[in-house]
Amino acid sequence: HWDLHIHIKCLRRYHYPSFLDEQEIVQKRTFTKWINSHLAKRNPPMVVDDLFEDMKDGVKLLALLEVLSGQKLPCEQGRHLKRIHSVANIGTALKFLEGRRIKLVNINSTDIADGRPSIVLGLVWTIILYFQIEELTSNLPQLQSLSSSTSSMDSVLSSETASPPNKRKVVTKAQGNAKKALLKWVQYTAAKQVGIEVKDFGRSWRSGVAFHSVIHAIRPELVDLEKVKGRPNRENLEEAFTIAETELGIPRLLDPEDVDVDKPDEKSIMTYVAQFLKYYPDVHNTGTDEQENDVVFFSFQREDKLVPRETKVWIEQFERDMTRAQMTEASLQDKYQSFKHFRVQYEMKRKQIELLIQPQRRDGKLSLDQALVKQAWDRVSSRLFDWHIQLDKSLPAPLGTIGSWLYRAEVALQEEITIQQVHEETANTIHRKLEQHKRRNTICHKL
Repeated sequence: HWDLHIHIKCLRRYHYPSFLDEQEIVQKRTFTKWINSHLAKRNPPMVVDDLFEDMKDGVKLLALLEVLSGQKLPCEQGRHLKRIHSVANIGTALKFLEGRRIKLVNINSTDIADGRPSIVLGLVWTIILYFQIEELTSNLPQLQSLSSSTSSMDSVLSSETASPPNKRKVVTKAQGNAKKALLKWVQYTAAKQVGIEVKDFGRSWRSGVAFHSVIHAIRPELVDLEKVKGRPNRENLEEAFTIAETELGIPRLLDPEDVDVDKPDEKSIMTYVAQFLKYYPDVHNTGTDEQENDVVFFSFQREDKLVPRETKVWIEQFERDMTRAQMTEASLQDKYQSFKHFRVQYEMKRKQIELLIQPQRRDGKLSLDQALVKQAWDRVSSRLFDWHIQLDKSLPAPLGTIGSWLYRAEVALQEEITIQQVHEETANTIHRKLEQHKRRNTICHKL
């Protein structure tokens, strides 16, 4: 009877792709939200409604890879694409991934074109693993100390109950173990600091306290940890996801009912938690004195100028994402939300970058790599400031006029006053600027 039960279940999964277990249903929802959070940056934006159906022609799959990589990929498009064109698009995507040293084993374009759930979920997970989790955790120094450099990350696309006879795997080889690195980051930047234990990316997150501890590590004033520890799971989860979205600009990929279950989906939680890495303000002060080895893990003092170069790559990618978001056609409210998302990322990274570009040489000059980082950061700062001004000026009257005033006030505040040899001249300059500010303030009040 047991053999027959397994055989029937396997046949159902093979012949009826719509049959999914609970974890696959959660993965489908989470991965769809993750994809849409990136496709929203595209110009024009795209939306995935049904993950398995919308990946079949390869168009949105290629669009996602373009957003993530910043590269333009060839794509056959049209309302009624023939299967041969869909398979060609998916083939282009798979070749692109293989070109990034992401090894795809026993998977081909027809699996995606057929909308095979286990294969589609596995492929998307591999993309998330490479472009988000592995990319972000690889920026944590001394990653190799967690595991050997020859280790690999396996994404199994079918379990023992999943059914075609051949097990399908998407295997990505990467330096270090991203899962261990992400878990260690949570343990020593968040959980340990507030006295909770996070053992995994499953049941440890069910109560919602772990999510609050990560938020607390980034913005302590947003969380009352004592209050959190005594509340129901779903209330904690709902509040954590809402705070992360509204205050940190982190897309809401999970719902409380996805996590408050006996066996939360590990991949979905990892996908969500990895987003917080971009917002962690200062990795210098991680751990305690007794955890000296773990502090080294997060230390940004690395050799071979690796950090400045990686930071420059991050800034350049940030600028590309910001440029695409600015060009996206959207309502003024949506544009402000998009701006807020980038502003939060900018502020979270600012302290780290300012420390990075502090002169280290005796003559007070920056190294070449530091100078390049500073140049890129100044350019991003300027673009973000200009974007804010553009949005303020777009407000309807009289708010647009106030926006213009705010712009002039911001410029005035940013201007450096040169200290004159004659202190009286310096005082006159300051007095003149104050008078200009008062006049503008009067105009603003009248409006």
